[in-house]
Amino acid sequence: MNVVGPDLSWAMVVIALAVVVVVLLLAIFIFLIVTARRRQRLPSSSIDLTIDVTQLPAGGPPSDGPTLEFYGMPVRLAVVVLAPAGRNAHLPPENKLTGVLDDLAPGLSSVVLSHRPILRVWPTQLSTQGFVHAFFNHLQLPGDRGKGTPWCCAAGRFDAGDQQLLVGILCAANKPNSLSQVTVGNVGQWMEVLRVRS
Repeated sequence: MNVVGPDLSWAMVVIALAVVVVVLLLAIFIFLIVTARRRQRLPSSSIDLTIDVTQLPAGGPPSDGPTLEFYGMPVRLAVVVLAPAGRNAHLPPENKLTGVLDDLAPGLSSVVLSHRPILRVWPTQLSTQGFVHAFFNHLQLPGDRGKGTPWCCAAGRFDAGDQQLLVGILCAANKPNSLSQVTVGNVGQWMEVLRVRS
């Protein structure tokens, strides 16, 4: 009668465990390769936040339609960037985006219809300071932050009904100016920065 000794049965258990571990590692390796290949095939979901001012049309405000003033100087609205503020925040539906700009400055939606600026939507931002910093960094105004050029911009938070939204705007005047970049520190300051005249 053949009896398997304890050393031999222990060795068989170790071999069986080793085989199981190798099979599991192989399965994980194959899963990682398949997942990596799928990611390569999927289009990138990253959003390009860069705004190349040199590629935008030059020129100040149009001669007809509503007039937008940036600290009293007539300007053309060239770019509007909107982003929701805070976790789990979202922007209004696309068909209502232009309308919320009237909460920023009364009549601004009519300026958007007349000036036809580029409208960009950015992902949710966790802080106003972070948004303002990112907006100015991705804008890169010519010269010394736009000083001495027709370009000027402003960024900050505003209230649209019961929602807090973040906005960055880029404007162009008829002539070089020293307006540069304006950080809007509180919601009421927008009324000083922007004014719409019929």
